[in-house]
Amino acid sequence: MDTEVASQRRCRNYRRRILEISQQVSALHIASAYSCTEIVDLIYNELMVERNSDEKNDVFVMSKGHGCMIQYVILEERGVLTRKDLENYCRPGGSLGAHPDYGNPGIRASTGSLGHGLGMVVGQAYAERLRKSSVAFYVVVSDGELQEGSTWEAISMASTLRLGNITVFVDNNDFTSLERMSVGQPAFYPVLEKVAAFNWSVVEVDGHNTPALRTATATLATDRPRMVIAKTTKGKGVSFMEGVPIWHYRSPNAGEYSKALGELGGQ
Repeated sequence: MDTEVASQRRCRNYRRRILEISQQVSALHIASAYSCTEIVDLIYNELMVERNSDEKNDVFVMSKGHGCMIQYVILEERGVLTRKDLENYCRPGGSLGAHPDYGNPGIRASTGSLGHGLGMVVGQAYAERLRKSSVAFYVVVSDGELQEGSTWEAISMASTLRLGNITVFVDNNDFTSLERMSVGQPAFYPVLEKVAAFNWSVVEVDGHNTPALRTATATLATDRPRMVIAKTTKGKGVSFMEGVPIWHYRSPNAGEYSKALGELGGQ
């Protein structure tokens, strides 16, 4: 199967699976997971696989913890999490919550508090470099997390230590919960120049275009930290969710579920 067709099919199926799970609970961060679907697909199904015969050697951290549904469904597909694990999402007796918790299979950091994930990765990446290992670290952060001072401290330290084993993807969907970043935090922009000033290798690209994501990642330097600022749409894939704040934390009702399922198409 053509690489691009395979990626599109996977992402459509991931969105369908997340939609299915949304019918088990009163609310989940469906739009936040949809905005980074192509990013996390690329990390798990291409970048980590291409580097190693056993992708478990590399590390992925969903610093944007509320986007964890896309991580959960990919780990389910890989057999790291079970269907029962997903069926018990946010239920009594279940182990999977609305944010990733370390200790669950495949989860390398607890990231419920935004702004902490990258700092944890910087420490882990530095430790691996001291060990002279080839482990690579992939991180997804939200643009909202880039409001946190702790994130910028981690960006500074990663550059100081020249941690070329870190690749960060910014899910730049221009939302923090219910408010647009460009409205509430206009000084946030331009992001690329701010990160580049810390001597990171950085590029900006369409975050739903897998070939563009792949090409952009390949152009980044390898002797210093790397960042892909991925321009995305919150709720991508379902027309009535795209860019609509209410879908930050809400499950579709029966009618909305049927419409969304129809838009996502078949297997």
